[in-house]
Amino acid sequence: MPDPGRSVQIFGSDRDQGTRAAVRFFKERRIAIHQVDLARKPIARGELRRFVERLGARALLDEGSTAYRDAGLAYLRMDDGEVVERLLATPALLRLPLVRFGNEVAAGRDEATWKRWLARSTV
Repeated sequence: MPDPGRSVQIFGSDRDQGTRAAVRFFKERRIAIHQVDLARKPIARGELRRFVERLGARALLDEGSTAYRDAGLAYLRMDDGEVVERLLATPALLRLPLVRFGNEVAAGRDEATWKRWLARSTV
């Protein structure tokens, strides 16, 4: 039975291996999950801003993605505002999964950070 006092929000895609790993990680630890499939519903500007404020816009770019390579972004200099606009216009550029646990956020598959969150929340 999931712990109703603790929940995590996962932004990702069902087809993304990192997103599936995040869902599995939190399910195994009986944490309630609210999953947002970005293939069906794009991330809201305000929600993306929360990740940008804590991690920086560049940390959210998946520099290994096909979308990043195809757009030629490695050769462009962009400020954070331009990066955010690109992320909103092309969700395939996001480094998935984006995970929010309370006020904490993480981008990409980061099990060490997720474990740290859970360890702190049980004390």
